[in-house]
Amino acid sequence: MTHFGKFIIFKWVSSNFVGSNKTRLSSIVSLFNIAENPRFYSTKRIVQTENGESISPVSRTEAQAALLEYLYFTRNIQFTDAENMSKNSPHFLEKLLAKVDMDADIGQSITRFLCFHPINEFEPFFESLGLKPHDYNPLLPRDLMFLCDDGLLLENYHVLCNYGIARSKIGKIYKEATEVFGYDYGVLALKLKAYEELGLSQSFMIKLVVCSPYLLIGEVNADFIKVLEILRKQGVEISRIEEHLSEKSSYDWSKLLSLLNLFGHAGYNEEQLGGLISQHLGIFFEDSVDRIYLLIGFLLKFGSTMNQICSMFLQFPQMKFEEFFSNLRNCFLFLNEIRMEAREIQNIFCSDPLMLGSCRLKKPNTLRLALHAADKRMCEVIQENPQVLKKWVMGSKVERLQNLILKSRMLKTKFLLDLGIVDDSNEIGKALKVFRGSGAKIQERFDCIVEAGFSRKDVCGMIKASPHILNQTKDVLEKKIDFLLNNVGYPVSYLITFPSYLNYTTQRVELRLAMYNWLKDQGKSLHMLSLSSVISLSDKKFINEYVNSHPRGPQIWQNLKKEIYAE
Repeated sequence: MTHFGKFIIFKWVSSNFVGSNKTRLSSIVSLFNIAENPRFYSTKRIVQTENGESISPVSRTEAQAALLEYLYFTRNIQFTDAENMSKNSPHFLEKLLAKVDMDADIGQSITRFLCFHPINEFEPFFESLGLKPHDYNPLLPRDLMFLCDDGLLLENYHVLCNYGIARSKIGKIYKEATEVFGYDYGVLALKLKAYEELGLSQSFMIKLVVCSPYLLIGEVNADFIKVLEILRKQGVEISRIEEHLSEKSSYDWSKLLSLLNLFGHAGYNEEQLGGLISQHLGIFFEDSVDRIYLLIGFLLKFGSTMNQICSMFLQFPQMKFEEFFSNLRNCFLFLNEIRMEAREIQNIFCSDPLMLGSCRLKKPNTLRLALHAADKRMCEVIQENPQVLKKWVMGSKVERLQNLILKSRMLKTKFLLDLGIVDDSNEIGKALKVFRGSGAKIQERFDCIVEAGFSRKDVCGMIKASPHILNQTKDVLEKKIDFLLNNVGYPVSYLITFPSYLNYTTQRVELRLAMYNWLKDQGKSLHMLSLSSVISLSDKKFINEYVNSHPRGPQIWQNLKKEIYAE
């Protein structure tokens, strides 16, 4: 039945029932409410009041009708507001029922009670807006009981209702941006219009206001406009943003703007940033910006560079960020519980965070039983081939550890023998301990070096001279080779004579060269050092022999170190 139909019925009833007959109004309203829900008796359950007395669905409906009658006829509250308050304030209704005789006629009892005990109308009003008692109790006005005494509250409430915002969502707006409901007449409508003039549709605005109520405070929010500009510049339509907005979430547009700027300054070019936003727009609107910051800090602490982190986001899997973050966190807890060394955990997280974030691991106790292995053995297997974690996820059938070890060793042994990196089968045992990762991963890294411009024979020689270069990921190897060519200015062939260059971080190489060049610019007579000598010396020896050779050397060293490692 429409609100207008109910209104006509109420008018007719109120004009035809006077005196004691008017108390029958609650019963009549109850009939209409029951008629609207033909499955009433089979779907609703009996609840209890605060006193522990049972409330049947019929009693609840009669109580709602009595409250509606009081709010509409006695308090002159608009019918739609009164109806919403009576139907959507269950906690208040239970509190009211606890104060009347449940054995008597519920409607009459409540009507009689309300005649002598006026209620604080803000309680059912706030509850009907979607707020729980613990949410709205601190928000109750101290010196007001009746809604009509706060005209601005009702005015701005009706502006939002008429704009199309669901009444049950308005409580969230009130809680997060209370001052909006104190705006003078016409102000709120102008603020909504100001956002629409940015090209935003009404449906978009309805979602936006619910998930970011603070945008209605003050002028049009500058951070929000900048975020829109960035997204539009990358070709993101407003309709796509609207799809990803969730009214259950709360968005901080200043944090989102800072995150987008961080990616822009950390190494993404326009095309890469556009690709990230276009392909993974959802991760920015999952109420997960804080977790993205946590993840970045987490990986930086483990030794990842911003370039590596940016690369990870470009390859982010098609899954919710919340799930990815949870998986990554659980992987860390898992490795910590099986007592893996901190340095080994760091290596695994730096080398393949995408794999870890995609794995929902079984519990350690489950794996101990399934693998027939103790913690130390599991650590050894993971260190040898971190990809094995993908076989230990929820829902998978876990093989006994011995079978996995044999398969992995066979592949690596075949790779090493085929390339001639080891000539004698007796050397295989030592080689397997040196080379970490699966046979497929080692092959991928080997091919990466070959593709840089070497023959297979040259790469085999480089690996024999410096085996640990194959323990780095393909991405890291590519970046170090690129740095040698484009930043250091050496030809790629230099790696044949000094393959150990690939074992050092680009920051170490840049810092040593910057310090060495500064000393030469100061007119310091230095022996001509090769690149290998500059970067392979221990920190202690390099500082003693070169940095300390100039009075300002230690200060310049610290300044360069802070600048390079901060980048």
